[in-house]
Amino acid sequence: MKKGKFDDIEAVAGNDLQAAVLSPDERRAQGKALRDAVPRDAQGGWKAPKKRRDPLELLVESNVGRLTELVPIRFGRMLQSPFAFYRGSAAIMAADLATTPTSGIRVQACGDAHLLNFGGFATPERQVVFDINDLDETLPAPWEWDLKRLTASVVIAAHHLRLNESEAARAATATVRAYRERMADYSSMRALEVWYDTITVERVMAEVSSEEVRKRIARRLQKARQQSAAEFIFPKLAEHHGALPRIKDDPPLIFHHSEEQSPGLTTQYRDALASYRESLADHVRVLFDRFRFFDLAAKVVGVGSVGTRCSIGLFMATDDDPLFLQIKEARASVLEPYAGQSLHPNHGQRVIAGQRLMQVASDIFLGWTRGLDGRDYYIRQLRDVKISAIIEGWDIDLLLAYGRLCAWALARAHARSGDAALIAGYMGSNAAFDDAICEFAVEYSDQNQRDYRAFVKAVREGRLEAQVEDGP
Repeated sequence: MKKGKFDDIEAVAGNDLQAAVLSPDERRAQGKALRDAVPRDAQGGWKAPKKRRDPLELLVESNVGRLTELVPIRFGRMLQSPFAFYRGSAAIMAADLATTPTSGIRVQACGDAHLLNFGGFATPERQVVFDINDLDETLPAPWEWDLKRLTASVVIAAHHLRLNESEAARAATATVRAYRERMADYSSMRALEVWYDTITVERVMAEVSSEEVRKRIARRLQKARQQSAAEFIFPKLAEHHGALPRIKDDPPLIFHHSEEQSPGLTTQYRDALASYRESLADHVRVLFDRFRFFDLAAKVVGVGSVGTRCSIGLFMATDDDPLFLQIKEARASVLEPYAGQSLHPNHGQRVIAGQRLMQVASDIFLGWTRGLDGRDYYIRQLRDVKISAIIEGWDIDLLLAYGRLCAWALARAHARSGDAALIAGYMGSNAAFDDAICEFAVEYSDQNQRDYRAFVKAVREGRLEAQVEDGP
């Protein structure tokens, strides 16, 4: 029989596939061997390199393309505390992380894995799960970068809560240990078991030892369900102007753009919505087509996202059947200069691909589009039983429990896209890796404090403008 032109290629591929099928123990051994090039203790500590970029310059650069009138609000929010500054300065840490040693194993990374980017939300099956809930910066990158950012945020949060240094280090170590132990578990699981593993409310409750905290979680969950109901959210965000519903203005946080600011306004964003519709799965399009677009308004959200084009759209199926969608501008990930460009032609598509890969379940209305302004956007439901942590008043036990939960969610997300056995083999079964990352987190929290002080000084001297919002 005559040999075809693809036979050799298929034979090589077959050999490669056979060679790639290694047992978990063999892959763990390969991960352990990576320590020869990058010992675990090399991951510890932080010392700013001599040619470290000026953090304030990086902050100013990250404002390029943002709405200039909202930048002072962004800086005002970052001014509130070193922890708030850390939340808004992912670009600074991305540059710093790129100078640190890594094992060479890549995963789909979050890119901004601090404590408050984890939380609860409802799956399409209406089950509430705990997971990463902000993936604007997601990109394939070294797994250590996410873990270091998470662990440093634990230390910075401990300082924010006025816990002592030993408690901060204890919380950081517990977070790393939880990640290491969960990854070891995932390294022994079947691929589908990893993919289906879900951190349900019941499993969260089992991780919490305090009955009072369990009651607090139950109350937060009940409140989140109530605030996601149409009868709550519609009167809060919208009102009728004659027969037509319209989103309420609440400047400077909610406001309607001018035609100059939103080129798509004159056509009611027809082209962008049609492109978004095409990004949806066929069965979701049937649902989306039941709704008619009525209004869109800008809505300032978060800390790091302030100044980017973020909006809410109001759609109605009937007079009492609203759908609010959040439209968020998707810019290049802060990891891109150091981890490589996204393979997706649209940054909204990049964000959604990362969400679907890292989260156990994602909003059915996730989709992407490009506006007439040339900017990329991704779209999701505005609220869907979303529960975010409020750390004010936490004690060491609560911080320990929450850090472990975040580490669990991060390990599960990394295990979905990366090789859990390789990562587990590199980390090992003792505390050597835990101690190294804890050392990094403690020392990087000091770096964050220095950067925050420089930021505060720049605001006081008028080199940066910050607008502090009025309290509730």
